[in-house]
Amino acid sequence: MNRREVNTVSDSNAQGPFTLNAEQQVMGELAASFAAKEIAPFALQWDQDKRFPREVVCSGASLGFGGLCVAEDVGGSALSRLEGVLIYEGLATGCPCVAGYFSVHNMVASVIDRFGSAEQRNQWLPRLCSFELLGAYCLSEPSSGSDAAALSTRAVREGDNYKLNGVKQFISGAGDADLYIVMARTGARGARGISAFVVEESAPGLSFGPVEKKMGWNAQATRQVILDDVCVPAGNMLGAEGTGFKIAMSALDGGRLNIAACSLGGARTALAKAVAYLKEREAFGRPLAEFQALQFRLADMATELEVAQTFLWRAAAALDAKATNATVLCAMAKRFVTDAGFRVANEALQLFGGYGYLSDYGIEKIVRDLRVHQILEGTNEIMRVIIARNLLENPS
Repeated sequence: MNRREVNTVSDSNAQGPFTLNAEQQVMGELAASFAAKEIAPFALQWDQDKRFPREVVCSGASLGFGGLCVAEDVGGSALSRLEGVLIYEGLATGCPCVAGYFSVHNMVASVIDRFGSAEQRNQWLPRLCSFELLGAYCLSEPSSGSDAAALSTRAVREGDNYKLNGVKQFISGAGDADLYIVMARTGARGARGISAFVVEESAPGLSFGPVEKKMGWNAQATRQVILDDVCVPAGNMLGAEGTGFKIAMSALDGGRLNIAACSLGGARTALAKAVAYLKEREAFGRPLAEFQALQFRLADMATELEVAQTFLWRAAAALDAKATNATVLCAMAKRFVTDAGFRVANEALQLFGGYGYLSDYGIEKIVRDLRVHQILEGTNEIMRVIIARNLLENPS
């Protein structure tokens, strides 16, 4: 999906982050339509079977979902972060878990696009954008999750290669992906001793732990990535040696917006299901939708999602503008929107009563999927640390 492929005329007048032009509206609608046709009808079964729908993910290539914010010269869609947020929200209306993998893959593609050399961009990005290759992002470790700068995976230079040793934890898409961005220590302790590498799935010594048994996000595998003397060409290092932590943190700004958008899309589906259920279900001789107490709960849910969407767009616009406060706004948006999305989904389950607890209605799956969004891409407690630190350092 790029602007030439959207069959509409965009409004060239000045648009703020609170108003979408016609082109942007179509982008969101196309993603939601794809989700309704290709994802939503099968999401419950994928969850129950714990099956990653690779063929469906790859079919998104025709709409440009493989490189949303990647430059066009290597096959990307060159969308803004705001436009990317619209896509992830639309995809998540079908399944937050599958939409979450689109985010992971695009994080890999965006990192290579931003920090890769011309050779690296031409080597991997056309195949990532076409979904010939699927990507995974390896930062967390068994003993360093929130404290990413303490990671212990090590890369040692040996001639024209580096040898990588260590274990990465909670890696989405591990075992299904073809290309892994791995953060490893090339220098002393701390953030400045970390470098970023592109590791291909075929690299000898690369293996994976068993599929983790999880509360939600069952339509994509979460596994350890195990590096045992994995030999990586020195040319696979992204950026300069010692800049890996900076690369990782900059990638997380966009990832936090994406996962917030996935929470928003999932919660919107939960709200829509609740509204339909209250119209159909009767109690004491009349539809539940006629009870004012339940109407008020719906009103609060809708308001919370509207506020969440507005602030998410504000943060995305700030990241597009490279505003000095973009990182803290992304942290705020991630914290607020993922919390709001989970609350709305959980409230929707309550409105269904006992039926909400049954898997057939799809509400409990949304609740399970959205719960992890408060942990992914930095826990919401860490988001508060980022926000508070910024406030204390810049009180004005």
